[in-house]
Amino acid sequence: MRDLLTWTFTALMIAAIPDAVSAQKATDHPAYIGSDACADCHADETEAWTGSHHQLAWTAPDGDHVLGDFSGQTIAPGGLEARFLNPSTGPAIETAGPDGELATLPVTGVIGIAPLQQYLLETEPGRQQSFDLVWDAEGERWYHLYPDQDLLPGNGMHWSGPYKNWNGRCAECHATDFKKNYNASADSYASTQSEIGVGCEACHGPGAAHRDWALANGAYDPTQWNHLSEFGLTMDFNAGAEAQIQQCASCHSRREPFGQGNPLPGTPFHDAYRLSTLRPAQYHPDGQILDEVYVYGSFLQSKMYANGVACTDCHNAHTGERVAEGNAVCTQCHSPAGNERFPSLRTALYDDPSHHLHETGSEGAQCKSCHMIERVYMGIDGRRDHSFRVPRPDLTAETGAPNACTDCHAENSAQWAAEAVAEWYPDSSHRGPHFSQVIAPARQNPADQIEGLIGIVEHDGLPGIVRASALDLIAQASTPEIAARMVSVLSDPDPMVRAAAIPVQRAAGQTDILSRIVDLLSDPVKSVRIAAAREFLALRVAHMPDSYTKALNSAMTEWQRALYANADFPEIQMVLAGIGLTTRNMPAALGAFGEAVEMDPQLVQAWTMMVRIHAALGDRDAALETVDRAISANPDDVSLGLMRADLKG
Repeated sequence: MRDLLTWTFTALMIAAIPDAVSAQKATDHPAYIGSDACADCHADETEAWTGSHHQLAWTAPDGDHVLGDFSGQTIAPGGLEARFLNPSTGPAIETAGPDGELATLPVTGVIGIAPLQQYLLETEPGRQQSFDLVWDAEGERWYHLYPDQDLLPGNGMHWSGPYKNWNGRCAECHATDFKKNYNASADSYASTQSEIGVGCEACHGPGAAHRDWALANGAYDPTQWNHLSEFGLTMDFNAGAEAQIQQCASCHSRREPFGQGNPLPGTPFHDAYRLSTLRPAQYHPDGQILDEVYVYGSFLQSKMYANGVACTDCHNAHTGERVAEGNAVCTQCHSPAGNERFPSLRTALYDDPSHHLHETGSEGAQCKSCHMIERVYMGIDGRRDHSFRVPRPDLTAETGAPNACTDCHAENSAQWAAEAVAEWYPDSSHRGPHFSQVIAPARQNPADQIEGLIGIVEHDGLPGIVRASALDLIAQASTPEIAARMVSVLSDPDPMVRAAAIPVQRAAGQTDILSRIVDLLSDPVKSVRIAAAREFLALRVAHMPDSYTKALNSAMTEWQRALYANADFPEIQMVLAGIGLTTRNMPAALGAFGEAVEMDPQLVQAWTMMVRIHAALGDRDAALETVDRAISANPDDVSLGLMRADLKG
């Protein structure tokens, strides 16, 4: 079995790559026909969509779409100097290219419309990069997205580096039927899409069969394709709130994709992505937004989600705007009349000073001010938390999480706010224990909070994303006894919880972990199957029944394809390198670490591992040559200097 796993991941880097590519190209659905083909029958929807943020998510660099000032001005914020030109061939930017040489690069794409607009530059055929100087559509000015960074070409975070690559990092959520088509061998892109911008088929699915169904022209054959709705579409928006939410979440979430582009609309979320849990760099301990997490992870924490509220209850899917102005969005349900769709909702007068205790019409009287904190990303783009939480200033001092009260009343302390809220609502049921009181200290030392973390996991009234986040922390301090206590969670109804429960079993003995997770290789959800396959990499198994071996091979292949699909990410190369280490395939590990530092020379961890591998293999010259290259790329890193001194000594 160990040989099988080693072969499997060697094949990933050699023989399995063409299979992964061909899988991306397989046609198992109707054809895409473009948004223009929808307009005649769906005139009202088309009119609403025209000019929306979805339609304008990616447009051509022509006069109708370019808002920025390309009249020849030069700006140089944050060490990034650029001149914005508009020759007869179209807008262009003169700046230092990937090689550090001054170049005039044509704008190849326009991203968004407001509050900011970004521009794409092609650094080599097929490779598009998002430029770091962007246009403030309201302030009518250029500004730097990362003003505190002074990055030179060759740095992984430079605008021409892998983290600013449009093909791999951004395009799939700005296009319809996008395929990245990254070739790892050539390190090149041949990306395609049916339509730039988020068109009708980006959400509803390819339209050819639906058109035939609608026209009743005799060409519609529902048996030709699998899983079409009664209207001939791959996405069925009549399937309920959960199906709609997962479709929106494919873009509006912080996640790791399993494929090289858009999954077919209608694909369940966890078959296409691994959703980020409440990680320290992305969420506060109580689950409030910290970094840009794109709504879904927040919404999963809300009572609205738990009670069947869908995205379109608050947002018009075609305009992208809210369905009403101001508090009227909320008072559709939160009012004395309530909403018959949600019978458990408490009916009361909320849009009134008796509830919010602020002057009517003031900012403090807005529902969003208290229940949807706002954070600014990309310099000027305000995004609101969608967990719709009751403010808890009483937890701020204990957990470090912010609260809506002192967001506005910044001159006052959290204690002041907590005392005011306690006076306003002396009998509130919202000031009891909160999971953040365990998560916050567990982020520092999970072993000290094991019982509390287990309590979170076993509390089936908490959102799945919270319970999965607790399991992430438990896995860092698991023991055989803890692993045994968590066995039942491996069959939890929530796929996020099942997937997060698998690494907890690493602390169990080989026989126990095998028997506990082997069935998850055939889980109905891909994210769980891949999580199980990852654990098998470190297992030493002499023999399994044929059915389990078949399931293992299938799950491993899914993991292979997910890794290859994102082989242009330095972080995925680090995963591949780790696989090489685990399987004792040192050439593969060196190759993947080498790819990682080629993409991002600032990955000191990768350089360090390469030096150690060369030294362990007895190749001191290669180790010295590698550490010298590492120091050249990272001259201020003390650890690399010490490593070189050790090698020389």
